[in-house]
Order: sequence, then C-alpha cells, then structure tokens
Amino acid sequence: MLLTRIKGPRDLDRLSQEELDQLAAEIRSFLVDAVSKTGGHLGPNLGVVELTIALHRVFDSPKDKVLFDTGHQAYVHKLLTGRQDFAGLRTKGGLSGYPSRAESDHDVIENSHASTVLGWADGLAKANEVLGREDHHVAAVIGDGALTGGMAWEALNNIAAAKDRPLVIVVNDNERSYGPTIGGLANHLATLRTTDGYERFLARGKELLERTPVVGKPLFETLHGAKKGLKDFIAPQGMFEDLGLKYIGPIDGHDIEALESALQRAKRFSGPVIVHCLTQKGRGYTPALEHEADRFHAVGVIHPDTGLPVKTAAASWTSVFADEMVKLGHERADIVGITAAMLHPVGLNKFAEAFPDRIYDVGIAEQHGATSAAGLATGGVHPVFAVYATFLNRAFDQVLMDVALHKCGVTFVLDRAGVTGDDGASHNGMWDMSILQVVPGLRLAAPRDAEQLRAQLREAVEVKDAPTVVRYSKGVVGPAVPAVGRIGGMDVLRAPAPEVTRPDVLLVSVGALAPMCLEIADLLDKQGISTTVVDPRWVKPVDEALAPLADRHRVVVTVEDNGRTGGVGSAVAQALRDAGVDVPLRDFGIPQRFLDHALRKEIMAEIGLTAPDIARQVTGLVAKLDGRYDSEPAAAVD
Repeated sequence: MLLTRIKGPRDLDRLSQEELDQLAAEIRSFLVDAVSKTGGHLGPNLGVVELTIALHRVFDSPKDKVLFDTGHQAYVHKLLTGRQDFAGLRTKGGLSGYPSRAESDHDVIENSHASTVLGWADGLAKANEVLGREDHHVAAVIGDGALTGGMAWEALNNIAAAKDRPLVIVVNDNERSYGPTIGGLANHLATLRTTDGYERFLARGKELLERTPVVGKPLFETLHGAKKGLKDFIAPQGMFEDLGLKYIGPIDGHDIEALESALQRAKRFSGPVIVHCLTQKGRGYTPALEHEADRFHAVGVIHPDTGLPVKTAAASWTSVFADEMVKLGHERADIVGITAAMLHPVGLNKFAEAFPDRIYDVGIAEQHGATSAAGLATGGVHPVFAVYATFLNRAFDQVLMDVALHKCGVTFVLDRAGVTGDDGASHNGMWDMSILQVVPGLRLAAPRDAEQLRAQLREAVEVKDAPTVVRYSKGVVGPAVPAVGRIGGMDVLRAPAPEVTRPDVLLVSVGALAPMCLEIADLLDKQGISTTVVDPRWVKPVDEALAPLADRHRVVVTVEDNGRTGGVGSAVAQALRDAGVDVPLRDFGIPQRFLDHALRKEIMAEIGLTAPDIARQVTGLVAKLDGRYDSEPAAAVD
C-alpha cells in the first residue's frame, strides 16, 4: 500500500499523478474502516482527501503553516504527517479527533471552535512579515459553513487591508457545515459554482477584439474597465475582490492536478488569495452520500459496509428536548427555535419539520443568534436558542448586554454541558454555570432526569422578563430520580432518619449528577454519617430556603459538572455568607484546566469526581469536625 510508505508530507513529492489518485482511494478506504470502529468525523474527511494531498504537496509543513477550521476535517492531514495508528482515535492515549500540538509539529490550532482560522492566519502572516521570513507561507482551510461566522469576516477585513502580505485562504465549499449551509453567503457560493465560464469568456473576447483593426484595442480596454460589472453579472466573485482579495476558482476539489496548479499560483502571489474549491462531503462512501441530514458528519461505531449503527441508541437528553419542543410548539404559537448551524445535533430538526416557519438557522454565528433572539423576544415571541454549552461562551456579551439588560424572555438550551469527553478540551461544556452566574436576572436550571428536563423547559419558556437557561449532559439520559419531598423550590432526594435532629451533611446535587450524589449518601451512611440530598432544580438564583436548611446541618457539600471556580458551589457559599450561616462547605466540580480527550467516565475518575472519591473526602471532613482527624483515621470508603 502507498499509504504505509507515507511517513511525512515530503514523501508525497515522489509520487506520480496515477499514484496520487491511488493514494486518495487508499485513504478513503482506511478512513471508512478505522472510523467505523471508533466513531468520529467521517464525512468531512472523506471530502478533503485530494485537497489535503495537494496542500501538503505545495506547502512545506511545518515551516509553512497549514491551518484547519474547525479541525474536524484534519484526519487526512494526520495520515500524511506520520500518524496512521487510528485504533485509539478519540480515546484516552490515542489520537485526538482534532489537530493537537502534543501529537505533531504539523498541528497549529487545537481550538475546534469554528470561524477562528482566518484570525490565526492573519496573525501568523503578520509574524512572518515582522520577522522577515519571506520563505514562510500560511495556508488556511476554512469550510463554507465556517464563513457564516462573523469572526471570519472580521479577519477577512484585516487580511485584505495588507495587499502585499502573502496569505492563502482555501475555501472548502461542500455546501454544508453539519447540514446544508444556509444564508446569503451560501447562495453566493452556489452562484459561483454554476458560473465557471467567465474567465474563458473574457479571454476569448480579448483575443477577438485585439484582432479587430483600429477600434478593437480601445473597445477591449473599455470592456476591461467594466470588468467588475461584468464579473458581477457572469460570476459574482466580486464579493471577495471588493475586499481586495485575489480570487482563484472555483476549482474541482477532487482533481489533485488542478488543485496543485491553483495553490501554486496562490503561493507565488505577493498578497492575500482566495482559492475556492468545490468538494463533496462523504465522497466515495455511499452510505454517507445517501445520508441527507449531514453526510455522516460525525458517526458512532458503525458497520463499514452499511453505515448502520452497531448498537441501538438509547434515549438521549437531546431527544427528550427535541420531543418536548414539538409539544410546546403545538401548544404555543409564539414559540420559535434558533440554531447555529446545528439543527440535527441539538435536536431542533423535529421542531423544524413540524413548524418550518418558526425555525431560524443563523449559521455559525452564536453572537448574532443571541441578539436576534433578543429582537424576537422584544417583538412578542419566545425564542428557544439551542446550542452546545461550550459554544455559548462565544455569545456572552450578547447574553449579558442584549438579552439580560433588556429583560428579554429568551430561553437558552445548552446541550453537551459538563464533561463531554472524546472531543477534547474545547468541547467540554464546563464554563457555562460559571460565566452565567454574573448575569443579572438570569435563571439557570440543571435537570437531573428526563422528567425534570421536560418540566424545567416548560418553566423556562413561561419567563417573559429575563433570560432562562436549561443545561444538560451529552449522551444517554439516566433513569428517573424521584423526589421524596420539597423544601422551598428544591427537591429533596434523600432525607435522614426522623430521629436525627441535626444531620451531618447537606449534599447539594446539581443536574445529572443526582444518581452519583445518592451513591455518595449511601457510602456516607455506611460510615454512620447522616445526609440530606437536595436538588435545587434552579441553581441560579440560589433558592432562599437553602441557607436555613444548611444552618440545620454540620457540613454543606456541593457537587456539580462544571468548573469549580465561580460555579454553583461558589454561589452557594456566597449565599450562606450573605445569610450569616457559618458552616463548613466543600465544593466538588471540574478543576479549571483543559482536559485531554477520553471517555467521560475516565475523565471523571481522573479528576476525582466519583462517588467513592467524594465520599472519602467528606468522611474525612466530618471526622475532623468530630475531633477524630488526628486521633483516628477515617474509615476507608470502598
């Protein structure tokens, strides 16, 4: 096999055109076989095989910087830079599903949030200029979906301002981000795709007119002066050229020879160049091409021949939300949905099918989505903006100044909250409950099971004068966790024996960690430590009944699937201080560091967010209060 002979990009230089085509076929076969066993981003990588080969033939990585936005299409890049062991893809100790500096000098950007690559490229090109590195080049690959993000256009505006600073921007145009790309830019690129005859037309006209005596040359110059208008009529790539960017394309993104020619021309140019490539997401794999929703953008473990899942998926948090949104839509005509290019991943596709006139896909533009939601709310409807928890970070200012300041009734639904695991550091939703704590008036719910998700979503959309947030985990929703009582707005999940006048521990359980918190209480009970377990349901604001309840316990413990700094534990501690309740408090959560990719349970064990770990520490704390800390060690908790 040719693929096994590729140890680095320069090994590509020795291959003939026929061998390059063979290599492309081998890479597609490898990807289907490998990713079907581990899960991962399959469709995007099948679409960029020839493009990635051409990039590494033309550019000399790692001296030249080849950048990918958002990085999920970098599997081919990994293969061509010496990383061909995909057996542990996206698992602990294995290859990351995104570029990783720890893996290779060929990887530059680890952040897998979209629309950032052009900002990176602008900075790297400026650094080359400042340091006089004329033999260094920057090539940034950005998908058409990522070009819907405002950051990309902010960067383009800066890149175009320096007409003599070399930089190659490759637009990977496959008409899709997750699903089909939407919006004005998508329509523009579609026009470009269907009007590739402009350059031939102009060249032919020049040849004919220059052969015409006397009037030919002046007439051509007149026409050439009108070139901009003619381009807009025949092939409106003028949008890019208006910014001052040289445009090459559209190029067949599966023709290695044509790609190399275009990239070589762009590389030689002394300023910024757009190379527009047309690719096919899922190319070469029939099940992906026939999957209209997202062309196998991301898959779990599948059968390589059929593309069907190996295991039947259980009900997920996302599916519970999806079904409840449809019910709400039938009940209330003012409910609308918003997504940032992730209609299917966040579960709004069912709502879109039922109410096609009440769904808005804003593209990869979370900031705009949040402010547009404020406008919708001001206009008299109630928007539900469903987004991954990690991506809400990008719209913080809009949540604060547009939604909250204006007291707009907008509901944000945060999918993939907490530790998500295999997608790595940038996809863990571990910051939302910290950053949202500072937003005045905002109310935040963390449902513990499917029943509570349905109930709290309904409670959230009833709020008309403030932003509400409902956040939940990735994956399968757990069993129902019934309440045994209610104190204030909090559910009591476990109460100590009636004869216990002052229980030892008040355990505040946040969201989906309720089963683990009940397990902690069981382990403490075996050590003779009495525990009350409460689920606040709404963790912001802190329930007024919590402080007097805490005052009737010896220790307060909070457990959350969020960063410890500024999270629910911090808010509870502040509420107790404000109420004059002076009891020891221990907050358990995610340490403020970037977590390597691994299974969720592996990460939770690594950071000590498990029932035995927490029970052991709480046992030690109670023993210290009892004066047993130095005289006798706390009993081990199994």
